[in-house]
Amino acid sequence: MVAAPRKNVMPGIEIVLPATSANLGPAFDSAAIAIRLYLKVRAFADREFRVAAHGRDAKICARPDNNLLIETYRDVMKQNGRELLPLRILMQNEVPVGKGLGSSAAARLAGVALAVHFGKLRWIDQQIVAEAARREHHADNAGACWLGGLVLVGSGDAGQGLTDRAPAYRIRVLGDWPLLFAIPRHPLSTEKARSVLPDSYSSSDAVANVQRAMLLAAAFLQGRSDLLRQALDDCIHQPYRSAFCPLLEPLRSLAGQHGIIGAVLSGAGPSVLLFLDPQESAARIRRRIGALLRQQRLDAELVLTKLETRGARERRRRITSSRSVRG
Repeated sequence: MVAAPRKNVMPGIEIVLPATSANLGPAFDSAAIAIRLYLKVRAFADREFRVAAHGRDAKICARPDNNLLIETYRDVMKQNGRELLPLRILMQNEVPVGKGLGSSAAARLAGVALAVHFGKLRWIDQQIVAEAARREHHADNAGACWLGGLVLVGSGDAGQGLTDRAPAYRIRVLGDWPLLFAIPRHPLSTEKARSVLPDSYSSSDAVANVQRAMLLAAAFLQGRSDLLRQALDDCIHQPYRSAFCPLLEPLRSLAGQHGIIGAVLSGAGPSVLLFLDPQESAARIRRRIGALLRQQRLDAELVLTKLETRGARERRRRITSSRSVRG
């Protein structure tokens, strides 16, 4: 016979947070997609903080100090006048840390979600996204991770930065291209990637990016590869970051060849996202790109995946068992 859960014991929470890819070429700081790589977290009330992590970058995820998830949880509890409840946290991670796939947004959102649950905060989705976005300083990855699919974001009141209900809008899309990520060995900090961006841009560059961003939205809404191919060029951030991202230019040069629709930096880099032709074998394209990179003596892990339509908000649930994270 299975024993019933003890009364007055607060249930734990399980949350599955997808990785994300922001910017998508010209949509700098205004759009992102969720992808099928995940940070899975289980948390339970305990006498002290304990973290166990498995999977990719497990040592970083499990360290007790300078842990982004725990720091966020502590801060949100304190700022909202809640008594800090120590947690036992179990993680299974597939998201590369510090490589442009939204690892910090996922960790911050997990921390916010734990505070909302254990602090009994009655926050709506936009408040959760806004809190993570305030800490990330932009809402693209946070919005896509929480809501899933393609997300467009704004900055709240014009000129005032992110509000407590920063807009993040999930868009229903028809585009469902295979996605290939080329992930280098070493990370790149967002601060370093942002440090090389200019303070102003020419009107021609700004107009070009607006036009391409509009085409990008149309491509996703209509599922049109021809529009996507035209939409992926960028004048705002990629030309300045390419020196830190040696995979970008070699892979961009392959657009229109070998089943590759186009290639863009994933977030601030250094990883590169390639959109693949759905009419061709994604596995064959991956092998071909791997051979081309080896010929150029470029080292990268190649990960095939797809857009994730479900966000973390749809993949959280209360739990009573403290057994390891589900696969």
